[in-house]
Amino acid sequence: MRIAMIGGGYVGLVSAACFAEFGVDVAVVETDPAKLDALLAGGIPIYEPGLDHLVADNVKAGRLGFGNDLAAAVAGAEAVFIAVGTPTRRGDGHADLAYVYAAAEQVAKSLTDYTVIVTKSTVPVGTGRRIAEIMRAVRPDLEFDVASNPEFLREGSAIGDFMRPDRVIIGTASARAQEVMRRLYRPLFLIETPILFTSLETAELTKYAANSFLAAKITFINEMADLCEKLGADVHDVAKGIGLDGRIGRKFLHAGPGFGGSCFPKDTLALVRIAQDAGAPSRLIEAVVTVNDARKSSMAKRVVAAHGGSVHGATVAIFGLTFKPETDDMRDAPSIPMVHRLIEAGATVRACDPVGIDQARPLLPANVQYFTDALEAATGADILVVLTEWNEFRAISPARLAGLMRGHLLMDLRNIYDPAQMRAAGFVYHGIGRGSIGGAV
Repeated sequence: MRIAMIGGGYVGLVSAACFAEFGVDVAVVETDPAKLDALLAGGIPIYEPGLDHLVADNVKAGRLGFGNDLAAAVAGAEAVFIAVGTPTRRGDGHADLAYVYAAAEQVAKSLTDYTVIVTKSTVPVGTGRRIAEIMRAVRPDLEFDVASNPEFLREGSAIGDFMRPDRVIIGTASARAQEVMRRLYRPLFLIETPILFTSLETAELTKYAANSFLAAKITFINEMADLCEKLGADVHDVAKGIGLDGRIGRKFLHAGPGFGGSCFPKDTLALVRIAQDAGAPSRLIEAVVTVNDARKSSMAKRVVAAHGGSVHGATVAIFGLTFKPETDDMRDAPSIPMVHRLIEAGATVRACDPVGIDQARPLLPANVQYFTDALEAATGADILVVLTEWNEFRAISPARLAGLMRGHLLMDLRNIYDPAQMRAAGFVYHGIGRGSIGGAV
């Protein structure tokens, strides 16, 4: 079986490599010269654990290739996946579909035989219908079907999510398209993965609904953490207590500085706009967006307040810049407003991240000092702020860390450390929702 993947970004590259691992021949079309040059040279333009080996193995096996010739890539393909970017449109919060529609038009011009056009990008409800209209206008003679196959990949564990997914959603009313997609996903059928066939509109909405629900869980536990601080409760135990309820579940109940990344901020805002335009506004998701934005902006105020109301002249070590561990993604990361506000307040910032420094540099002030070694970043610091829960930060000896720092204020905004151990090492420990007013324990 042969398919084409339009777009070699995060979703397109991971999906292409995993389909190739299934035994499918995959041609990836990437028009960004820098990305394409990297891929052709054997490099990976994104950080995702295990992806470099998966790509290399399948390129060597001849099942995965890269280029910028769309016509050559789609020739003989039974399915063409559109996996281009859908960033938030400036000004109104809607997803920008310019790249999706441009890809659909180019694909229509290049096809010669029946093909299933599959949206892998996250797109608003109605996009699949619009793609069909565009393609029919360009090529009235062309036989094709449009399907929606949203991705549910978590950055940092995307390969496992693709190979062993909770479910696969495929939106199409065409029996012919369903048969193509069944053959494509045959390895998952064999391991009895739930594969749900729906209408186009249902599949498109399911992606937004899933991400928005998870974002709501994060926002809920963050608000409970704030309440815990006021009432003397511990958010860890609250999360455990409600997470053991099978109707709620344990995942996404980790209090922190607010969600970021490539999906949740963009998709929650897009769902708000979709619902408003449909005349069925989602007040819950509107609140999630508002509360999360405010939370990320307020985290620097916590640091300043804990340091006596001023950080002017203080040195602040930041552990973690990316929005989550095991990724180099800086999109909407809580570190961005944090670092900007600390520097505006007169602090010196020494930031450590294992893989995200190159992506962070253009987003942060020029005078930030960067380190890949956490202990080096903490040396001489008055304040330590934990923003990303990389495992290497968890393993650091509290006593050694305290010995390297000048001050001993620890703002653990991911709750990765044991408060008692950090106090014993001499730290003034502040967590999130750990049982006392202001977060101090």
